[in-house]
Amino acid sequence: MDLQLQGKRALVTGGSRGIGKAIARVLIEEGCEVAISARDPERLAAAADEVGARAWFAYDAADDDSVEAMVSGAAEALGGLDILVNNAASPGSVHGPMKLADLTADHALADLQVKVLGYLRCSRAAAPYMQENGWGRIVNVSGLAARGSGNTVGSIRNVSVAAMTKNLADELGPDGINVTVVHPGLTRTEATPDRIAQIAESNGISLEEAEARMAAGNSVRTIIDSDDIANIVAFLASPKSIAITGDTIAAGGGVGRGIYY
Repeated sequence: MDLQLQGKRALVTGGSRGIGKAIARVLIEEGCEVAISARDPERLAAAADEVGARAWFAYDAADDDSVEAMVSGAAEALGGLDILVNNAASPGSVHGPMKLADLTADHALADLQVKVLGYLRCSRAAAPYMQENGWGRIVNVSGLAARGSGNTVGSIRNVSVAAMTKNLADELGPDGINVTVVHPGLTRTEATPDRIAQIAESNGISLEEAEARMAAGNSVRTIIDSDDIANIVAFLASPKSIAITGDTIAAGGGVGRGIYY
């Protein structure tokens, strides 16, 4: 299928590694001009060189001025902006699961500033470029903690991204802009081999057994790859996705036993 992405201009935040880097690579393969952004300049430069990004920008997702400068810089480098993929976040939340007695407002705000408010800042800065075009796509990468307990702040931040997505979709839809959210589950990235090795060593089992344990939590019994997430995002970023906006795509290989309709 031709996704009709040739020549589209895309900004991918959190694009220096993992799912973000995979998204940037797939969009480039589909013909997009891509800029990536994240916190670490050295890692960004390496990722941009690896995937063939047109430009990269280091920024602070918690700072309005930094976000504005990053988005305007990307738009200038690309000659405009058609697609925003919001992906910048700390994996699994900054502090990991915490008991209520230990959870403070500062812990929660550290997550919300980067992921929820960071996504909102980027969307606010990027939307005018898309409104000027009369077309655009915003894809928010969130997570399946939105559908399960076990990490209070992780669930809050991912549910919040979904709520923001629907509100932005309703507001921006008349301007030709679709807004969607993708919930990855456990996803294979550069960090996965080390995690598998840790599980194998701590349990005295083989690497193959350790990977099978990790994969046992979904229906397809395999660890979903970052490229699999990137392929979903590429479709949602394309003109072919006109029928989907304000909605959530779960991309964990069938995690959990809940029925969503």
